[in-house]
Amino acid sequence: MVRFRLWFAVVAVIGTTSFASSTAHANHAWGNYHWARTANPFTVKLGDNLTAIWDAYLGYSSTDWSVTSGSCNNSANPVRTTIVSGSVSNVKRCTALSGTVQVCNSSYGGNGWLGIASIWANGDHITQATVKLNDYYFNQAQYNTPAWRRLVAEQEVGHCFGLNHQDEDFNNADVLDACGRGTCMDYSNDPANQGTPNQHDYNQLVTIYNHNDSFTTLAAGLPFASGPGNSQGMGNSGAIDIDTENQGEWGQAIRFANGRPILFERDFGGGQKVITHVFWAE
Repeated sequence: MVRFRLWFAVVAVIGTTSFASSTAHANHAWGNYHWARTANPFTVKLGDNLTAIWDAYLGYSSTDWSVTSGSCNNSANPVRTTIVSGSVSNVKRCTALSGTVQVCNSSYGGNGWLGIASIWANGDHITQATVKLNDYYFNQAQYNTPAWRRLVAEQEVGHCFGLNHQDEDFNNADVLDACGRGTCMDYSNDPANQGTPNQHDYNQLVTIYNHNDSFTTLAAGLPFASGPGNSQGMGNSGAIDIDTENQGEWGQAIRFANGRPILFERDFGGGQKVITHVFWAE
């Protein structure tokens, strides 16, 4: 039997960042990146640009990341989500829209990735995000299962709140919470117990959003029209637009795991960078 290892790509357009290499993350924030908002809880709009087969998994993602009650959750979880009509005219490009997370699926080709989460940020503040789900693999028997679809959809949406992975080793035991739940923010060859966030994810969201900002980067009326990088901007928020499907645009490899590059950096100058996190197929 041929054994596969999928990889995920995570992209952030950012001001400054630092990453520490670790197998299991006690603190798994994605740098200091967060949506600016003036109070908790806050609501992130998820733009639905999906075909019918994916709609249920976006629904699960929206519900699960908004959980506050129940055992091994966190009543202070600040994140709420709502699904809205998507704004994307070309799902292959999946162009970002200011203040929202646009979620797209398409057959992006045999390029090795199942999902990409892209985050644009002005300084530490996320201003827009996209998720891409690759039907080239999800149309194959190995990945065309509810468990794989749910794991990838929920992980990629989770990145768009500022979360990193709890674990990046496919072959170790699942990272469990006190209720025995794995987490969608964990790499695994068996997604059966990893379809949702777990307690550590909710706790991390409370930590990331433990302060208020004086403005918001959510939805309409965003205060960054003249912010950094706008002279080069191509997107709705003035952020640099990149083709995340093209490995040639990822830049220089800056982090390695298991002898392979998993993190790439492309520096546009003026504080604007693109960071691409990859887990390769074998």
